[in-house]
Amino acid sequence: MTQDVRREQLAVWVHSLAGWGNATLELATDDASFRRYFRASQDGRTAIVMDSPPDKEPVAPFIDMTARLYEAGVHVPEIFAQNPLDGFLLLEDFGNTLLLNAIHPGNADHLYEDAMQALLKVQQADVEHLPDYHEEMLYRELNIMPEWFLGQHLGFAPHDIPQGLIEDTFGFIVEEFLEQPVAFTHRDFHSRNLMLTTTDSPGVIDHQGAVLGPVTYDLVSLLRDCYIAWPQQRVDYWSCQFRKMAIAAGTIPPVDEPTFKRWFDLTGLQRHIKVLGIFARLNHRDGKSGYLKDLPLTLSYVMQIGSRYQETARLVEWMRQVGIPERVGTVIIPH
Repeated sequence: MTQDVRREQLAVWVHSLAGWGNATLELATDDASFRRYFRASQDGRTAIVMDSPPDKEPVAPFIDMTARLYEAGVHVPEIFAQNPLDGFLLLEDFGNTLLLNAIHPGNADHLYEDAMQALLKVQQADVEHLPDYHEEMLYRELNIMPEWFLGQHLGFAPHDIPQGLIEDTFGFIVEEFLEQPVAFTHRDFHSRNLMLTTTDSPGVIDHQGAVLGPVTYDLVSLLRDCYIAWPQQRVDYWSCQFRKMAIAAGTIPPVDEPTFKRWFDLTGLQRHIKVLGIFARLNHRDGKSGYLKDLPLTLSYVMQIGSRYQETARLVEWMRQVGIPERVGTVIIPH
């Protein structure tokens, strides 16, 4: 058995902290990145310990974004202790109840209302020196899909992938993406990163990758979640509700509903195309096969939304013609 040197180092650090000298450590969750989370327990108290290798995932962005979001009134974990040199943080424990595991049709309106109120606060956080969600980054994300989803996962040879069509489609999506007003963007604001807490729910986690991005990005991450699907009618209602809330709060300029819906759709298309590639890469490169079960829903969003717009429908039609939905599986999203 390979010795887990970082876990041993982490334990030594936790035990050096006042009040945690006899703490037990149990793995709480793995992350889609290189991070791990442990739960420290002592004398009836618990805390979460982040293990983030500094050469791969420095903790400085997490510390920075936590401070910005806290100042904006977002419920983020308090940082009790930090060791940036080794990549260890001791954090407030939000418990185990993910929004994903608690939400159902009967409580969805209430829970999404809370989540959207939290998102309004996120969008009002300090954006000074925040990284831009720039054109190069967008293309880099989109290009994960042809390489890892089409090539590595589905086995398409380079000459079988319609590079010109993909380039044209991606160019349109990026252009539309960059035309939106911008705000503080969490970039992974979904049901696995929102936790139900006893006060000021939800708690928001995994915010270290925040950028200055389009105003609909976090909203579409929430409402067209890669882990749970809702009827289109409910998604339309919630997105319209948020548009009104955001205009009233001044986080977005007055914009009509069709324009906002177009932003919402095409921003989601960028995210879901990217995620097809990321889920495939997590399996083939990182050995995390659990994300493959989420490919069908993600593909369903791409097929459904992509078919609505002339500039993206050709790529969707090619995917249909070569049988990608049959090979991956799709989820029928009720209207």
